[in-house]
Amino acid sequence: MKRMNATQKENVIASPAFFSGTKQSHACFTFLFLLTVLFSGCKKEEPISNTPSIKFLSITPNPAIKYQDEITITIEYTDGNGDLGENTPDVKNLFVTDSRNNVTYEFRIPQLSPNNSNIIIRGNLNINLPPQGFVDDTKSSETVTYSIYLKDRAGNTSNTVQSAALTVNKQ
Repeated sequence: MKRMNATQKENVIASPAFFSGTKQSHACFTFLFLLTVLFSGCKKEEPISNTPSIKFLSITPNPAIKYQDEITITIEYTDGNGDLGENTPDVKNLFVTDSRNNVTYEFRIPQLSPNNSNIIIRGNLNINLPPQGFVDDTKSSETVTYSIYLKDRAGNTSNTVQSAALTVNKQ
């Protein structure tokens, strides 16, 4: 029997001819291939925080007409334990600040899941702002952005997102 050194052994094992000899070799190769494909397709999901997170999606219409067009800002939200929203009418949990004058609009998001449900919730929220005026009436148009954040029932404050620039025209 011929002795092989380590390099020759690697060449034999890596050789395609090694797998072509028996049904067992084919089955072993197929099993290893499928196992590799199976595990490469699995990915660990990142845990979702109990602190809500938001993402700016859109602002419409753009441009808007002064004192005429209602503004709709759409954000995406994710909350890891489902305690976003509130059924108490006096509690405000969504805040939108106008960059021109730092006026903050306060809104109430209705409760989105039952108390103590501890589920992950995701979705979109449309925020409707009243028609916008001007801070400086000597201009024919103004540009504004809005900063948006929200709070959940536990008091966790989300990240703050900035809207895209909105142009408000006189006519």
